[in-house]
Amino acid sequence: MAANPLQFLQQVRGEVAKIHWPARREVLLTTLMVFILAALTAAFFALVDFGIRQALELIIGA
Repeated sequence: MAANPLQFLQQVRGEVAKIHWPARREVLLTTLMVFILAALTAAFFALVDFGIRQALELIIGA
């Protein structure tokens, strides 16, 4: 059975109250970790790409 709009809003408010909202420090730290890991991943794949390119140039002789 469908709830009326008022009941729905009360249920939504109850569910939102259960959410664990992270602290500002936690958000900043996890954001910084994401940027650092993205940079490390980009550097790793850049090195792999460079190595493959050098190997292919040696094999092909271009």
